[in-house]
Amino acid sequence: MATACSIRVRGVVQGVGFRPFVYRLAQANALTGWVLNGDQGVEIHLEGAEKDLAAFVREMQTKPPAAAELNEVEVGPAPCEGLSEFTIRESERRDRPTVCVSPDLPICEECLAELFDPSDRRCGYPYINCTNCGPRYSVILALPYDRPNTTMRQWPLDDYCSAEYHDPANRRFHAQPVACPECGPLYSLHEEGATVDDGKGAIDKAAQLLREGKVVAIKGLGGYHLACDARNPESMADLRERKFRKEKPFALMAKDLETARNLVHLSSDTEALITSIPRPIVLAPRKQELTGVAPGNDELGVMLPYTPLHHLLFASGAPDVLVMTSANRSSEPIAYEDDDALARLSGIADAFLMGERSVARRVDDSVARVGAFGPMILRRARGYAPGAVAMLPAKRPILALGADLKNSITLVVDGQAFVSQHIGDLDHYPAFRAFEETVADLISMYDVRWDDLLVAHDCHPQYASTTHAFGLPVVKRYAVQHHRAHVASVLAERGEWEETVVGVSLDGTGYGDDGTIWGGEIFVGSVERGFERVAHLRQAALAGGDAAAQHPVQAAVGFLSQIDGLPDLAAAPFHFGLRYRGALRLIERDVRVFSTTSIGRFFDAAAALLGFVRQTTFEGQAAIWVEQLARSSPPLDAYPFPFDGHQLDFRPLLGAMIRDRIRGRSTSEIARAFQLGIARGLCSAIKIICEERGLKTVVLSGGVLQNGLLLEDLKPLLGAAKLRTWINHAVPPNDGGISLGQAALAAFQEGRINGASYA
Repeated sequence: MATACSIRVRGVVQGVGFRPFVYRLAQANALTGWVLNGDQGVEIHLEGAEKDLAAFVREMQTKPPAAAELNEVEVGPAPCEGLSEFTIRESERRDRPTVCVSPDLPICEECLAELFDPSDRRCGYPYINCTNCGPRYSVILALPYDRPNTTMRQWPLDDYCSAEYHDPANRRFHAQPVACPECGPLYSLHEEGATVDDGKGAIDKAAQLLREGKVVAIKGLGGYHLACDARNPESMADLRERKFRKEKPFALMAKDLETARNLVHLSSDTEALITSIPRPIVLAPRKQELTGVAPGNDELGVMLPYTPLHHLLFASGAPDVLVMTSANRSSEPIAYEDDDALARLSGIADAFLMGERSVARRVDDSVARVGAFGPMILRRARGYAPGAVAMLPAKRPILALGADLKNSITLVVDGQAFVSQHIGDLDHYPAFRAFEETVADLISMYDVRWDDLLVAHDCHPQYASTTHAFGLPVVKRYAVQHHRAHVASVLAERGEWEETVVGVSLDGTGYGDDGTIWGGEIFVGSVERGFERVAHLRQAALAGGDAAAQHPVQAAVGFLSQIDGLPDLAAAPFHFGLRYRGALRLIERDVRVFSTTSIGRFFDAAAALLGFVRQTTFEGQAAIWVEQLARSSPPLDAYPFPFDGHQLDFRPLLGAMIRDRIRGRSTSEIARAFQLGIARGLCSAIKIICEERGLKTVVLSGGVLQNGLLLEDLKPLLGAAKLRTWINHAVPPNDGGISLGQAALAAFQEGRINGASYA
């Protein structure tokens, strides 16, 4: 006797071949019914024998498509409809959508084989895709995910593609971006008024230009890249000069995994990350020196080809290692619209390889690395965004606007926290416009009403994101302190709301409760009850405010002014110079001087003492320099960094550094003793607080925790103390993860106000 059941599946289940998978699975188990894309995920109705229904549910949950993520499966009884077959029905839109949008997917092995098969209709076609691969987030205009709601809607299927699209046995069954050279978009190359229109000729010409040392703007999944031969120093110099990018490293794309292995040291974990579905740029220790790619840096950021176009370029003779950097001028967002790209990049690129398919929204490449505690995302974008990274107990939708540096936003709908792609630094107007566009985009995609929305924002009254929050017509606004949001982001990823932890938040700057600049903070508490600040770095004066972040010598003055018996820092081996004396006068006169507990600025002070006395050219440069200097020495000793129960005192550590420099100790050994001193001092403070409070769990977050050597030093120290340590994995530890923490703390603050219980 036939029975029936209804199934609702939530998660990443639209745009990943889930409905065709369900169709084939129902056929294999002799079941009738239907499947469709709904507002909240995929809805299924099944009819058949009970054992076959059970087998279906079991296999659906244990063997879903590779790119699918099943976050929640609801199975319940349903009345029999007497259906004689299983069908894929048209999508339904009944309510506000809450389905997870699939990130863009790299080309699969089957499509890659067809791409180079001369007998295949799509041989050499740069837009080849199927249900297992291809564009998703970068082409979706609205939900549910169907072709009319994508940027492929202007390309009607020809008979060949339509037959595949409607064939349940074909892997292009309901593949929304499916196309072929006869019915789909093509690529063309534009160079100094000349155009190559045919796709293959355009790609061949682009490869030729790259071999000749030219800079080519290439339209990809989420926008344009600027590409050139990474082994050509003249090309590198041209690109840096045109892009106004002084020293910040460029990302590389290696032709294949073997080429990547020759460029950088790949552990098994790093290799797994670089070949994972998101295909991020992965930071790894370099094997080869490529002039101009990453000046003064011991790491390279390498990714593998992830689109058909990339593979075709390499097959057409492009150099085996390409710089593949975001197409913009420094501080601007990536160009993703054709007219804008032509206008903004005309003085940078020698030619444009342009595709006809529109990009729905800009999406940069993601950046990740493997560290002591496992994989860590440093920039969350293509391949990861806009996936749901947490489930929050939120009754209303919440929009969290993040911080002004490395901005991302989080939208919470029906409890699911969707984190946007990396947006950028909002003090630059083009990036702020991209921020506004992203807010409007997510609000529209999930059909959220402004009058039903809570907004969370940073406490800093002068942040652009804070100002924007007060211009929105929303129900309520919550100000969330920056460093508490860092700690909360880790706990939100894990769904640990009640766990009382020692939370360590280390970064360059954040607005504190007292109006000073925080950045070396230790808290005790939980997301549910809030976080109490219990300790911090000893306060130092910061001369000139934000400008000190670009001048390590200027940052050092306020720390060093608290040390007695300083030598002449203008003389060898320090050579501090005029900026030091000018900053010292500001402190003496108390003009434009701010108090800070920033570990980021403390690292800058150490960099100045070690010889980094010039201006930085990108954020975190001096701290990265200290870490890499330290890596060239074994851990011989550690400088003292004492904790008095409330403050970590930097004076003994800096005093020891000064004495050792005067004695002529190598800067690498001094840097190593500095790094290990930070780790041991932090661990000592954490242990004391844990013992006093009876706690066993430590949370580490903030931009300084991108320092891989610091994590390598902390892990055995915290392990020996038998403390459980949690860090960020789903969102960055830097300010790119702030919005998730804001959303979590706002959800619980709203719950406390309304008397909700989360037990």
